[in-house]
Amino acid sequence: MLEKNGLLKIRKDVEDCIGKKVILKANKGRKKTTVREGIIESAYPSIFVVKICNQYDNTRRVSYTYSDILTATVEITVCDGEERRIMIS
Repeated sequence: MLEKNGLLKIRKDVEDCIGKKVILKANKGRKKTTVREGIIESAYPSIFVVKICNQYDNTRRVSYTYSDILTATVEITVCDGEERRIMIS
């Protein structure tokens, strides 16, 4: 039951951050990680979508599940200003 409450808390935290700038650190396996900046675009019952723009003006959308955050496959840091950062876990 603890895991379900954890997923519900993570889902609520992500839904509260829709439209905010975030830093994503994703574990790709075999000691490979990627760090990207983006904006949480939408949240659905089982996934959330992050819009990522790069220096070449390409827009990309990636989706992750809430269990990715629970298992630490993805770490999200919300940028609430220049100085203040909040970690979702």
